Amino acid sequence: MPQYSFTLNGSPQTVDAPPDMPLLWVVRDIVGLTGTKFGCGIGQCRACTVHFNGKATFSCQIPISAAAGQEVTTIEGLAEDGLHPVQRAWIEIDVPQCGYCQPGQIMSAAALLAENPRPTDEDIDDAMSNNICRCGTYNRIRAAIHRAAEEMAR
Repeated sequence: MPQYSFTLNGSPQTVDAPPDMPLLWVVRDIVGLTGTKFGCGIGQCRACTVHFNGKATFSCQIPISAAAGQEVTTIEGLAEDGLHPVQRAWIEIDVPQCGYCQPGQIMSAAALLAENPRPTDEDIDDAMSNNICRCGTYNRIRAAIHRAAEEMAR
């Protein structure tokens, strides 16, 4: 079986995996980081969102062969110490209900704020439109993103 090396949450990682194995399953099943969730497996729900070279990307559609030499950040690596401002805002605003989609939502929100530190409601809706929340907490998600933006601006 081939070996693939990439950077995962800031540390070098080498795995033995079939070249077409999705990054999602490498992260969850081989590496053992289970914060990234499997939702639909076809790139539609974004529950599996990670940062791939700094961009929010759904990991169920990236084969490990494409991740070789790349930088991947999962929900576990989003904050170096403690919680990322988005994670703190999620707690303060009490966003989750079932919580299943939240890692993907948080990763998308953090990527948005890295590119646009002062997003409007429209910016947020555009950036988050592909992240599906079965519980419908979209208004709280938007409020939490605004809250995180305020904290990051300080």
